[in-house]
Amino acid sequence: MMSEPAPLILWTIRIACVLYVAAVASMLLRGPVARSRWFWTLGCLFYLGHVWAAFALAHHWSHQSAWDETARQTEEVFGVPTGSGIWWNYTFTALWVIDGAWWWGASDSYLRRPVWITAVVHGFFAFLFFNGAVVFASGATRWLGVAATVLLVALWWKGPPGPGV
Repeated sequence: MMSEPAPLILWTIRIACVLYVAAVASMLLRGPVARSRWFWTLGCLFYLGHVWAAFALAHHWSHQSAWDETARQTEEVFGVPTGSGIWWNYTFTALWVIDGAWWWGASDSYLRRPVWITAVVHGFFAFLFFNGAVVFASGATRWLGVAATVLLVALWWKGPPGPGV
């Protein structure tokens, strides 16, 4: 079992999650595109800081270590010792970087992207956010993740999505 994660690992993901929620809420409320873009980009940067911190401080740049820790956590939650979820995290990382770069390159015309791409991106992000912030979290972090999820679902349910969602 791994020791308690370093504060840098915890706080970079916590800040990334707050910025993710702020970005999606801003999009759903049809906030200014620039504000949504900045929340989205800063969330991505903090998430990349989290990935760097986790690999540098906890896994010593070892994919096997990350796989083993993912397997341990998955077994703890679901009773199945598989580390294959690490590949979902790698996909998430690449997708957030690609989508964030696209937001900057597309200027305000990003509304023209096909709806199915937006649905896939945000559906995948929502699935991983929920798993990271609720399913695999505990204590206050889990309850904040539940509250954030309820907020975003309520905003989404309330009306047509805004730009980028």
